[in-house]
Amino acid sequence: MTAVTARTYGTEDVLAVEEIPVPNPGDGEVLIQVAASSLNALDWHFVTGTPYFLRLMAGLVRPKRSVPGADVAGTVVAVGSSVNDIAVGDRVFGETDGGGCGQYAATKASTLALLPDGVTFEAAAATPVAGLTALQALRTHADVRPGDSVLINGAAGGVGTFAVQIAKALGATVTAVCSGRNVEMVGALGADRVIDYTTEDLAAGGDRYDVMMDNVGNRTTAECRRVLAPSARYVIVSGPKENRWLGPVPLIVRRALAFRRTDHSFHQFTASPNRADLELLAAMLADGRIVPQIDRVVGLDGVAAGLAEIGSAHARAKIVVRPA
Repeated sequence: MTAVTARTYGTEDVLAVEEIPVPNPGDGEVLIQVAASSLNALDWHFVTGTPYFLRLMAGLVRPKRSVPGADVAGTVVAVGSSVNDIAVGDRVFGETDGGGCGQYAATKASTLALLPDGVTFEAAAATPVAGLTALQALRTHADVRPGDSVLINGAAGGVGTFAVQIAKALGATVTAVCSGRNVEMVGALGADRVIDYTTEDLAAGGDRYDVMMDNVGNRTTAECRRVLAPSARYVIVSGPKENRWLGPVPLIVRRALAFRRTDHSFHQFTASPNRADLELLAAMLADGRIVPQIDRVVGLDGVAAGLAEIGSAHARAKIVVRPA
């Protein structure tokens, strides 16, 4: 099969398109003929091996994930032993341990969900990592309820565009923060108010929010606390990569300690794939509550440039990959 590979750590120039063997599904796994995948910051971190502590899990010398692509959507062509809830011929989508940027991928059946009729492979492929992150941030950790006011800092990226729509679906009033070039797109997603951070300071207006979902981590702790209502929930998804060894971890630790001295709750997490949440996202895709924002669709030869754009921290919406 044809796939994008990274045989060593580095930037986009370590990626190559080559022929490799089709993987075999193991116990509890299925083999998917990949119709589409999409790119995430997660893939960039596994390709570059940064921050360096990630290599303790991803491989000390070279990447264990030789084929990037955590998102996958396609058709099941083989099942491993002990798989009895997914069958050959099923259309599925979900999150894998890599392999989405290839024509076939083997992954655990438990991290997949059936794809409803009428949902395209491209839309499904754009959803798993970003959609799960947004859903779990808002529903699981922030416990967003109807009538809550939600501030989403960093609303134009993959996670942010899902967060705006999911917060609205949960009944919240949404204020979204993005750059001027993305204001129209984010407003069209249903945000009640859009702040262009190049011309307006989100912390200067005196507004207070029940929930702040922070996808950027570019404001001080004092500024974040200033926009939070009493007993509000603050959820940080990521932050500036402060050093090559630990990335955003120092900032997150400092912020967690600072929030212990307030009545606001602090939440930081890594999204975990599970079928129940994927099935909820599938239902939201099917009825239009969420519509993935796709910046462009590329072939395998466009993966390197797409990951470089994500690595620059200025990617807009989702980049979908069609492997064939």
